Amino acid sequence: MKTVSEVVVDTLVKAGAKRCYGIVGDTINHFTSAVRTSDLEWIHVRHEEVGAFAAGGESYLSGELSICAGTAGPGSLHFINGIFESHRNGAPVLLVASCIDRAEQGLGFPQDVDQRKIYEQCSVFCEVLADPNQARRIFSQAAQAALNHRGVAVVVVSGDMFKTKVKDSVPWSVHRPQWLTRPTDQELNALAEKINQAGNIVIYGGIGCRNAHDAVVNLGQHLAAPIVHTTKSKEFLEHDNPCNVGMNGILGNPAGYRAIQTCDLLLCLGNDFAYTQFYPEKATIIQVDIEPAHLGRRTPVDMGLVGDVNTTIEALLPKLKARKQSKFLDDLRAHYQKDLEQMQERGHEPDPKLIHPQFVAQTLDKLADEDTVFTADGGSPMVWLLRQLRANGKRSFLTSLSHGTMANAYPQGLGMAKAYPGRQVIAMCGDGGMTMLMGDLLTLVQEKIPLKLLVFNNHSLGFVEMEQRIEGILDSFTGLKNPDFGRMAEVIGLTGEKVEEAGELEGAMKRWLAVEGPALLDVTVNRLELVMPPEVTAQQVSSTALFGLKAILNGRADEVVDLLKDNFLK
Repeated sequence: MKTVSEVVVDTLVKAGAKRCYGIVGDTINHFTSAVRTSDLEWIHVRHEEVGAFAAGGESYLSGELSICAGTAGPGSLHFINGIFESHRNGAPVLLVASCIDRAEQGLGFPQDVDQRKIYEQCSVFCEVLADPNQARRIFSQAAQAALNHRGVAVVVVSGDMFKTKVKDSVPWSVHRPQWLTRPTDQELNALAEKINQAGNIVIYGGIGCRNAHDAVVNLGQHLAAPIVHTTKSKEFLEHDNPCNVGMNGILGNPAGYRAIQTCDLLLCLGNDFAYTQFYPEKATIIQVDIEPAHLGRRTPVDMGLVGDVNTTIEALLPKLKARKQSKFLDDLRAHYQKDLEQMQERGHEPDPKLIHPQFVAQTLDKLADEDTVFTADGGSPMVWLLRQLRANGKRSFLTSLSHGTMANAYPQGLGMAKAYPGRQVIAMCGDGGMTMLMGDLLTLVQEKIPLKLLVFNNHSLGFVEMEQRIEGILDSFTGLKNPDFGRMAEVIGLTGEKVEEAGELEGAMKRWLAVEGPALLDVTVNRLELVMPPEVTAQQVSSTALFGLKAILNGRADEVVDLLKDNFLK
């Protein structure tokens, strides 16, 4: 006879899980006792939200199962934001959501929460363990769903059930089959006909190209077609790609945007990019995606096909006529090179006492290892990662693009660094994101996790401030009174340093990266830096001008001068 706790832990270990992130407490005490005597490592975080982000970061990078476990209603509820993040970015995470004992449920007992209603909206599997004898069966199904659907599985377990004895006589197990999916021959023939008859073709690759770099590049070269990538697929399509013209969207570059808007046929591969205004209005649009529900949900498409990108290209390529190098591709490639030069120029520091965030990111790009793992907080750090850091086929990138949360960077980096102790892991943090979940800096110290934290300290919620100014309104409630993060880090046991002048940055960054354990570098950056979109519209210029007028009328003329100097007159 075994306890339910022992059965659950054994099932998770056999499913490939290496770590469980959480905080101990009454309803999971028997579960954590079983973890203690198993091969599953317990990572004691200070806030459950950090535990969910960390597990998600580990699983996103590894593709393997990670575990979270929380205590009763309040503890389990704290995971929700990180669980939503993993659900939306495709990380296989399993949450053990414990609840109060069965005898007290439904009677208004303290900490009673119906967690199934909460988590079923952000999971691929969400069930209650109704009977102790289901333990291995339910948890096998949960792990199998998380791994095969690349998403979150949640099992709600009553605290008293963990200590119940069961026979565990049926060998339920986790299956991870491999399969190939592509459109039918009839659909492929119709697709080939459209492509062969089209004028200027652009390939728009998304996260579905994660394992299809070579196939997509081969297709681009065969068709002499520019390849544009989404923000999520930067890591997978930017490097070693002679057809690459950059990224689309507000965080993208002009060449990528122009390619999408001026093509005759847009071939979307594994692409679920959400913003309809960045799709072309007149081009023929064809979408290939592994998920049928994704077809045509972002923009109307002329043909929607279900298929894995690799398998579909392999079957499609022999049906396509080869094209010679096109002026369309050449012009966009030349435009892309100019985009890169302009982005590099925006990091130039003519004033040694002023640090532009682009300069910080460019210095980081130069000094970081070739196989570094980068995370970035939602907001401006995410922009500098996407625009200034080079993808080379070895580096990994994770930002909160679908969920769009704050405070994700160093918690995700925590899990990544724990899972890959041989790789350099760097979290690009905003000062707002850092202070939102600052308590788990203590976890880095306690668990001896060698994560490197780079704080872009502009004393504001910078991205929100920029949004307000672009709208032509006075920025409000965005200011932050921050500590010296470098000194604070030293007090709690990390190596810390603060930089306030551009000339000091490279030396400080070299020292920071050379630290063996966790380290924090606090860099004071220009507060008035705007995130310029790929095409500056008249409305955006007029909105900024309107902000300038309002600022002057409210006695803030110096900010208008700085805004112009740092963004439009550089």
